[in-house]
Amino acid sequence: MESGGEEFAIGVLISAKTTLGDEFEGQIVSFDRPTNLLEGVGKAERGERRNVRVIKANYIREFSVVGRADDPLDPAGCVLDLSAIHAREEAALRQAEIEAERIGVGVTPEAQSIFDALSKTLPVQWDKTDIVVMKEVRVCNPYLPENVSGGTSAANERVKKVLDFERKRLLVRVPGQF
Repeated sequence: MESGGEEFAIGVLISAKTTLGDEFEGQIVSFDRPTNLLEGVGKAERGERRNVRVIKANYIREFSVVGRADDPLDPAGCVLDLSAIHAREEAALRQAEIEAERIGVGVTPEAQSIFDALSKTLPVQWDKTDIVVMKEVRVCNPYLPENVSGGTSAANERVKKVLDFERKRLLVRVPGQF
């Protein structure tokens, strides 16, 4: 949809329907003419969370201007819970670190698949290219049951059994790759 004039001015309240059939109402926060991107926030009472939507203006099939409101970017009108924002940021960083530790560096896709499969049933971590299971059992390259060492005999046998099962399952899932 071609846009011009004041239709997409900051602060305008619109009701819109997209080319995919989605309908929404909200206040325009920004409109970038070169990229044709429109950013808007959904309706909410003061202090409640609001949905932010970024959409290409040409994906809006029809819209109507419902009214005009105060500048949505005015700091005096913004209610931000900075402690909640910092807590979410910390949680996201912790989660990203946990996920990054699950990715083996310098390992084959097969090794990563085995690690991922083992991690579903047992606590695992990487030690360079070795998989350490339950903090005591080590699985070395080429990640076969005979490459399992350490830990108690019961833990060792458990890891061998799960490793053998997972290798067979991966072989069936992707024949000829492993």
